[in-house]
Amino acid sequence: METLISPRSLFPPLSSKPTSKSSSFSRPVSSQSPKLTKPESPAPINLLTDAKQACAVGRRRRRSLMMGGLLMSGLMLSEANLPTSAFALTPVFREYIDTFDGYSFKYPQNWIQVRGAGADIFFRDPIVLDENLSVEFSSPSSSKYKSLEDLGSPDEAGKRVLRQYLTEFMSTRLGVKRESNILTTSSRVADDGNLYYQVEVNIKSYANNNELAVMPQDRVARLEWDRRYLAVLGVENNRLYSLRLQTPEKVFLEEEKDLRRVMDSFRVEKI
Repeated sequence: METLISPRSLFPPLSSKPTSKSSSFSRPVSSQSPKLTKPESPAPINLLTDAKQACAVGRRRRRSLMMGGLLMSGLMLSEANLPTSAFALTPVFREYIDTFDGYSFKYPQNWIQVRGAGADIFFRDPIVLDENLSVEFSSPSSSKYKSLEDLGSPDEAGKRVLRQYLTEFMSTRLGVKRESNILTTSSRVADDGNLYYQVEVNIKSYANNNELAVMPQDRVARLEWDRRYLAVLGVENNRLYSLRLQTPEKVFLEEEKDLRRVMDSFRVEKI
């Protein structure tokens, strides 16, 4: 258990000491007669001091600018000698491990967990809100899966995944239409020796702008959303595990590399 230590407890309280009075300033006394000499004004001394301070500040500023220019020149030279990829930002991933239910995966560090979403675990991109991932698995009491071959080929598993998506997106609204198609299906054996199926589908949702209109020309269908759905299937512990990713189609090419990394990291483990 972590213990939070207040920063104040790490340092003793500072003892308050009375500050010493500033030293007195004595003005030189002129040796001439007071009738012939005016008393000196402190203004020239202050102006001289201010001028000296301004010169010192100017010298320090010029020195800082020169040092900054040298550093920038060195950075430009080193940047010219190194490849561009050395300066590219590498996304950071975290690993989520569920030892109780027997699965693990990696996800982008900036994604946040959302509770109460209906899945066993749910993460969402805080910027692209329609981009998320979730993990679901079947109950061993209601189904006994021995391997992914119980689902058939990857194509048959893809049809099953698509039917499940369309069932979840069924709507009672009038004038709503879904268009869907299976993009790719594949299988792979990971480094843990388990077989995994990967399925990618695209689903578009259309809705009429005036669903109660009598004339067909008054009911114009418009695109509500266009999304890419990616699923990874695995079998272990007599359960069917499913890692599901969702992202808008318009940002898929930008996010594809990170999403592929999440898919390839999914593992199921014995419990």
